Order: sequence, then C-alpha cells, then structure tokens
Amino acid sequence: MVAFENEADVPEKRRIRYADDEEGQEARGAGPMLSRQLSSMSQMSTRSNRSITRRRSIDPALAIPIEYRTLSFHIEETKEKELAEARKAKKTAAAELIDLDWHKITPEELYTRLSSSPSQGLGADQVKAALVKYGRNTPSPPPSHMTKKILEYMFGGFGSILLTGSILVFISWKPLGEPDPAPANLALAIVLAVVFLIQALFNAWQDWSSSRVMNSITGMLPDSCLLLRDGNQVTVMAPEVVPGDILFVKAGNKLPADVRFVQISSDAKFDRSILTGESMPVAGAVESTDDNYLETRCIGMQGTHCISGSGMGVVVDTGDRTVFGRIAKLTNTPKTGSTTLQKEILRFVIITVSLMVFMNVIVLILWGAYLRPKHVAWISVAGLIVDIVTVAIAFVPEGLPIALTASLTITANIMKRNDILCKSLKTVETLGAVSILCSDKTGTLTKNQMTASDCCIGTKTMLPAEALSALNTHEEKGSSRPSVIRQLRAVSAICNAGEFDVTTISQPLADRTIIGDATDQAVLRFSESLGAVQVTRSLWRKRFDLAFNSKNKFMIRVNSLVDPKGVEDALSVLEGSMFDHEKDMLLTIKGGPDVLIGRCTSYLDHEGTTRPLDEATLETIEGVKDDWSSEGKRVILLARKVLPHQVIVNDPAANDFEAETMEHAKTGLTLVGLIGIVDPPRDEIPEVVRILRGAGIRIFMVTGDFKLTAQAIARDCGIITNTTKDVHDISFLSRDKPTDLAIKAQSGESSPSQEGQSQQGRYTSIVLSGPELIKLNENQWNALCMYDEVVFARTTPEQKLRIVKEYQARDHLVGMTGDGVNDAPSLKQADIGIAPGSGSDIAIEAADMVLLESFSAIIDAVLYGRVVFDNLKKTICYLLPAGSFSELWPIMTSVIFGLPQVLSSFLMIIICCFTDCAAATALAYEKPEADVMLRPPRNPKKDKLVDWKLMFQAYVVVGLIETITSFSMAYWYAQRKGLSFSVLWFGYFQPDDQQQQILNETSSIYFVNLVVMQWFNLMATRTRHLSIFQHPPAFNKATQNLYLFPAIFFAFVIIFVFNYPPGLQSTLGTSNIPVEYFFLPMAFGLGLLFIDEARKWAVRRWPAGLLAKMAW
Repeated sequence: MVAFENEADVPEKRRIRYADDEEGQEARGAGPMLSRQLSSMSQMSTRSNRSITRRRSIDPALAIPIEYRTLSFHIEETKEKELAEARKAKKTAAAELIDLDWHKITPEELYTRLSSSPSQGLGADQVKAALVKYGRNTPSPPPSHMTKKILEYMFGGFGSILLTGSILVFISWKPLGEPDPAPANLALAIVLAVVFLIQALFNAWQDWSSSRVMNSITGMLPDSCLLLRDGNQVTVMAPEVVPGDILFVKAGNKLPADVRFVQISSDAKFDRSILTGESMPVAGAVESTDDNYLETRCIGMQGTHCISGSGMGVVVDTGDRTVFGRIAKLTNTPKTGSTTLQKEILRFVIITVSLMVFMNVIVLILWGAYLRPKHVAWISVAGLIVDIVTVAIAFVPEGLPIALTASLTITANIMKRNDILCKSLKTVETLGAVSILCSDKTGTLTKNQMTASDCCIGTKTMLPAEALSALNTHEEKGSSRPSVIRQLRAVSAICNAGEFDVTTISQPLADRTIIGDATDQAVLRFSESLGAVQVTRSLWRKRFDLAFNSKNKFMIRVNSLVDPKGVEDALSVLEGSMFDHEKDMLLTIKGGPDVLIGRCTSYLDHEGTTRPLDEATLETIEGVKDDWSSEGKRVILLARKVLPHQVIVNDPAANDFEAETMEHAKTGLTLVGLIGIVDPPRDEIPEVVRILRGAGIRIFMVTGDFKLTAQAIARDCGIITNTTKDVHDISFLSRDKPTDLAIKAQSGESSPSQEGQSQQGRYTSIVLSGPELIKLNENQWNALCMYDEVVFARTTPEQKLRIVKEYQARDHLVGMTGDGVNDAPSLKQADIGIAPGSGSDIAIEAADMVLLESFSAIIDAVLYGRVVFDNLKKTICYLLPAGSFSELWPIMTSVIFGLPQVLSSFLMIIICCFTDCAAATALAYEKPEADVMLRPPRNPKKDKLVDWKLMFQAYVVVGLIETITSFSMAYWYAQRKGLSFSVLWFGYFQPDDQQQQILNETSSIYFVNLVVMQWFNLMATRTRHLSIFQHPPAFNKATQNLYLFPAIFFAFVIIFVFNYPPGLQSTLGTSNIPVEYFFLPMAFGLGLLFIDEARKWAVRRWPAGLLAKMAW
C-alpha cells in the first residue's frame, strides 16, 4: 500500500480502507480461512444496484436516524455521537435478533423458505403478495417530539428575552405602577407578548416550510437497485424491494435491505462502520462465520456499503425488520452542533448582549447612586424596569432570526431549482469561503461518455471501423490462421465488467444501455462492434474475478473453456494447440499501460502470432500510448496469459486463489493490444472554470489518468492555460531551499490567482503524478500550494486525501468533487464534498452536496453561498443604527443628563419589532451584487460576520447621523413650542399636562425621523460596493428587490397606526406629527444616501485607500 507521511493523522473512524490495504490484507490473513462460492454469472460482478437513479427512503449513513434540516438553527450532524448511540442500541437489538437463523441455513433452504429461485427470482404475483405481507421497504418516521419542538418555537432565538421583558413590564404596570399604573406600560407589555407569539408562529411556519423544501429536494434522489425477477435483471426502486428478491451488488453500492449472500467474489468487502463504528471493512462470505447474526459475514446489512468486489444475495428483511431498522427505533434523534454561521451569529449576539448588560449596569449604578437619593421622583422602580427592558429589547436585533431563516429558505429554493441537494446549512456557508476546488476528471469534468477511438495491435494502429473492415476481409479469405483482431475482440469481451441491459439489446449499438463503468462501456461497445459479445462470453466460464480498483489500476478475470471454439477466438494457433480444454485456464487482464506493460514478455503481431516483446517494439508501443495520451485519450492495455493446470495450485473458489492469481499476473503476459478511449469535456466546463477562477477559486484536477492525458484534458477544460513548455514539474520544487512561492505560503500571503494573475501576466501551472507526491517535503508542499493551476495525475485514494489535508493545513478551505468509491475519503475530509447525482452510493454518502444535473450548477451554489453571508451582513448593518444605537441614547440622556426620554419605550419596541423587521426581512431577498463573483473568497478566520468595520459603519457613521438628526428634530420642535432645551438640560422636572403633550409630540417626531431615515439607510445598505444606480432596486430584473417597497409602505402605515388614532394617543403617549417633519427626515435621508454613495465611489475609485480598508 502506498501511504503518505501523515496518514496516521486520519482518525480511524473516518478512514475508509480498501481491499488492497496492507492492514486489510493482514486482517484477512489473520482471520479464518473462509470458502466463498463464486458466481458463474458474469452479470453478478458488473451490475450496479444503483443504476441510473438513487435511493430516497433509506439513507442510514446520514444518521440513525437523522433529519435533514438545512434551514433550522439546529442542523449539523454529529456523527461520533450518533455512532456511540448506535453501538449502545446495537446491544439491545442483538437480543431481538437472537431467533433469526437466516445466516445458519443453506442457500437451498433459504430459497425454499422465501419461495424464491436463484435463476428466476420472484414473480410479479409473489412481489405483490410480499408487499401486502411485509409492507414497503421504508423505515418508520422518527418520533416528532412535538412538545420539545413547541418549546423551541416559543423560546428559541430571542423568544425568551421577549417573554421575560413582557412579564417584567406587566409587573411594572401592576403592582409596581400602583396607585397610578401607566397605560403605556400595559400596552408595551401586550405588544411584547404579541411579538413573542408572532415569533413562535413564524418559527413553526419556518420549520414546516423548510421540512417541505428539504423533503422535496431529497425526493430528487430516488433510489434503485438491480434485482432478478421473472428471470430478468430489472431495476427496481428500493422501497419496492421485498424479502425473497435476488439482489446484485458491486463496489460502491449501498445495500437497500438485509441480505444473505449466496454468491460472493473473493475481494468483496463491506463497510459496516455506520452500524458498528468499526473502521475495518468486513469480508463477505457465503457460509456463516459466527452464530451472532450481527457478526456473521454472510449477512449484508441495510445501509452498509460494498467497497470492493461484487456479489449476489437474497433479501431476507426489509423496513423496520432490518438490523438498521431495529437500531433506528432504539436511538434518539442525534444532538446537533453549531455551524460556522451559527457561531458567527452567536458571536454577534454575545457582543450585543455584552453591550446591553454594560449599558444596563451603568443605568442601574447611576439610578442607585445618583438619581434615587437626589431625584427620587425622576425615575421610579417601575420606570427603571421599563428602561432596562427597553435597552435589552433595543440591543437585541429581533429581525435577525427572521432574516436568517428567510435567507436560507430562499437559498434552499434556489438550490432546488438548480437541482442541487445540500445536506446541511454548513454546505451553503462553506461554499462562500471555498478557495480551492479539487475536481475528479471522469464524469465530473468530462461527459463520462467514453468511446473507443483507436486500437493498436502490435505496432499497427487503426480506427475501430478499419479494424472491422480488416476482420471481415480476413474472414472472407477463409484464412486458417486466427485473426489478431478476433483475439483483441475476445479479450475485450471476456475481461469486461460491463453488461448490456436486456431491455435495450435490440436497439442500435450506440443507443444501448450498458450497466458498468464508463471505461468498460467503451471497451464493450468496441468488442460488440467487431462481433457478438454474448457469443464470445458463452464460450468461456468465469472462474475468478478481481475488480478494477484505483490502486492496482487493472482488473483480472480467470476463465475456463466451455466450447473449443473459444480457443480459436482468443489464442494464437500455437497456444491453442497446447491448451488443455479440460484443465487449463485463461487469465485475462485489462488496465493502465504504465502498470501492465512491464509485466508483458510477448505481444501479438499484426498477423496474430505471438512474438517476444523486444525493446524496439516496446518503444513503439510506448510512443503510441504517449501520443494518444497527449491528445487527451485514456489508454487501456489488454493482455492474457495461459495458465496450464500444472501451475494452478488452488481451486478458484479458495481464498488463496486471489494471491496466486496476482502472482501469475506479475509476469509472462502476452500483450494483445491497446485501445484509445475519448471522453470529451462537458460543454459548460471551460466557462465554469473561467467564472470560478474569476471568483478567486483555484480549480485543480485530481485524476487517476496518465500525466499527458490529464494535462491535455485540463487544457481543454481551461484548468491549465499555459503552453506545455511553461508547465512546471517536480523539478521546479526545491527540497532544500524555500522558493519565492514557498516563502509566500509560509508568510500567509495570497496566491497569484487571488490577485487575478501573477506578476508575469499569466498563471503558474504544474503537473505532478501520485508517486511524485510521496516524495514531497514541507518546502515543496509550501511551494506547490501557491501554484494557480495544478494537475495531479495517477493518484490513489490516499494521495487524494493527502492533497486535501495539505491544503487545509495551510488555511485553505477545500472543496472536492468526485463520483467513485476511491473519492470517498477525500470527499469526507474536504471542507465541502461534492458528488454528481450519477456517482456511486458511497461517494454521494460522503459528499455534503449532490449536483443532480449539470456541473455548472456549482456556480449558483458558490454565488448564493456568498450571497447568504452578504445579505446577513446587510441585515445587521441595517438593524443596528436605529434599532439599537439611536434607541439607546434617549434612555442614557434621560439617566445621565436629566432630559425627558425623548423616544418612548413603546415606540422603541415598535421600531425593533415592526418597522425594522419588515425591511430586514426584505434585505434577505437582495439579488447578488455584480461583483460578488469577482471578489476573492472570504477567510473565515479573518472575515467575520460582524467586525469593527461593520460596527463603525452602523454606529459611528449611520447611527450617529440618525441619532443627532432625530434629537435635533425633537428638541427643535420642543423649542418652537416654548419648551426650551436649557430648561430640560439637567432639569429632572415633572411636566404638566401641556408640557407632557409637547414631549409626546417630540417622541413621535423622533420616531418618525428614525423610521423615514431608515428607508434611505435601507437603500444604502442593500449594496456593499456598488452604487444604487449600478444595482437599482427596480426596473432591472437582475438587481431589483421589489419587496423593499412593501416594507417601506408597511413602516409608513405603522406610523399612522400608532400615532394618529385619538384613542391610542392618550394610552401610548403618541401624537400627530406636523407634515414638515416627514419631509425634513427625507432630506436627511437623502443626505445619508449621498454620503454612502460617495463612500462607495471612493472605495471603487481607490481600492487600496483608507476608505477601502475601512469598508464593511
């Protein structure tokens, strides 16, 4: 096993092990020698139990059980706790499983008991009867915990503060307010209680709507598996699986139900960590290895993954009767941790609460030490409580939770429209900060529609059409010598894990569905184009199968002869004459030329004769491989080796036959030919790469292909923009002396790509292979991590994992895309793992996000990941000036300077809970600014949701302007009415009825000034960088936010609702407002908007200037 230096850093419980890991080999060697029955059906190892669509109803690896809650505040999975609960529940479940004997009976008894057949499976009538008897293969929904939910709806967020404030104000009204209780206090208490109930109802609605959205999104991932019914292999939705069904399994699949294995390949292994927490994969077996149902290896459990090999089994339990279903009923809904964004919001709340407590402490100290002894009538105990509650409510941004949930609801719906499945809120948050995106090639950057474009036999290359013509000509001549093309066709058909779907077998070859990976599909179509694959396969019997994996880079199939005609197709005349039809076997192998060509000692020339592989021929073949690779083609080598019965030591069904086969395949192979395969890049990829690079995200390719192939495809995709001579290799990475790039990495400087381009005017590019990565030291990794364009070729799963870890160690947020079993470790390790909807079950399980359609959807995902963060900053920046800063000073000036409280506590609450809330929610619907995808990714360690820049803008700039103008308007009106400011300054006086009416009017004027100026602050805050003319709120679909205007109108209506009705005026202490006090705030608001427009212009004009450095 190729290991990397810090592999030990990977936690055992997170590491996925593979069949050819050393530790896995040791474990297998230490265990009992198990006899496994091998399939005689080639279909078994090739069929996928996932097919084209995916599983919805059973998804145990995400939790035991777990609910998707992208939009709630309690979201992120805590898998370690889930596994601990699962282990505890497993012990209880074991007692329930003690009577099961599926693992103890013979396969024949199993078929009899379930009325199934190994050759026919279940019939349609049997399936209907089983569905009635056993029900659908779906787990029971988890308990709703409605009481707990209701309490969370009521007291989550700021609900507890609102309720506490309401109770305290009620007490201030009565009994503390007696003998003359203030009606305004009663009204304030009622308003707080109403807002408390509104928030609880909104939380309940949000939870319901988010659940509906997430259910509809997860419904985009229907799940299917491959079964044998009525003698045909059919694709069936997982919920329709019933006991007795014959299930086909291969690497990458997740088992949809509990299965008793009846055929299993020697390399089949299953990851049971979701149920047991054990990181070591468990080998499959046909015979029982343990009396304990949970420990035996002949049972495959629902939710576990097949990580290597293939097999066939009989479904024995479904739904709640599976091991997973029993454990799920015993475990509680997992506890959840906090996401990055939740921590940011918590940090902001802590800051505001700290300020609120600090201010309230000042109020209490001044009241107790100064006002109470010297001005006892100025602020009563009841008035003090109301002031403290008002300060608390003012500092807490009640509109933030509503805006947050609105933002996330919007984002979730956008993701849904773009066929993107986000499993958690963390996914959306992280996307906005991803700085590096490592992408697999096949199926992600390319179309995964491979076709054979060339073939090479000996030293002669030809097109598939030319090969067919040559084969036909040879057969027309009636030559007694077997055609070399027939031999290539035979090996292509025999050594292939692909299978034609029987339902499309009558269609043209190009339109037929093939179940298998893309490479096998291309080779199988090539073979079929030269002759019937089924006929060729019928001449041979599969005795042993070793599936392709990303570490060996080859697959092996050992066959015995069924019909003597098979020798004529697959072997030369000399080899055929020496082949023992009864006892000899034929080893066929297909894989990467760089791995296999060194094992070949002979080759087939263009006449079909076996010749020694000399240096000249080897050089020619290497040249063909390099030429094809440089054109972006995947090159596959096919070879064979006759195994005389005298050298075969073990029976193919024995455990040791795998090791023996690997030994036979090390040398003495006969090179049959090469096949060149093309897999063109997706049409949208160059544009996706260009946009993501413009957003400061570096896109790297991580693939198992050759360096030349990978480099050619990377150039077609736009990942590499330099010419070949300007692309660096490992020689440019100094081991002893840090390069300039390495010094930048160590000092934390940004890479050239984050600044646009390097100083030389182009991006820096490098191509490395997996074996080269093992040799890199710290200096070389530092230098490598500063390159703009990187292609990693010939990588193993461990090397992919190391790439992710090395970049993370240098404070990069790494996104990883992949679709195969070998991608799962790196998908888990990455800050955000991304899998296509067509990927393997285990890759989708490991990923945080699933792209159900086009890879280009990742642009929208990144865009709205950034927009969520942007809009929350805007919401906070909007809420703080009026709803916090400007409301604080009327209380502080009253306590410190003896001035009347110029803004009543009731109107403060109206601003916090009504006028500002509506506008803050509208900001959640802001469209992305034009420069969002032109900015570098945010650094989560430095770019906080609330920092000193935002506080300066909200408090010192906008807050100070609004506070000063509001005070000025209020006291100017009082001065005009004969109530001089000099009389009020340190006055501590009790106003008469006329003076109180004037003060009520000043309070309403202060209120109106804040509300009206906030309209203009709303227009200023909706963009962080662009002018309102560049990002207009209306008449431009790309920028408009029409929700702003109903929010402004709502605030306007609120002014009249609480200030103009005569009945409310006497109760609430409000008053009519002279008309000029509507227009003056508009003038102030326009001034505020002009100042902010000038600031933004200066920031755009001088991006390195002082104002730019202070820009929020």
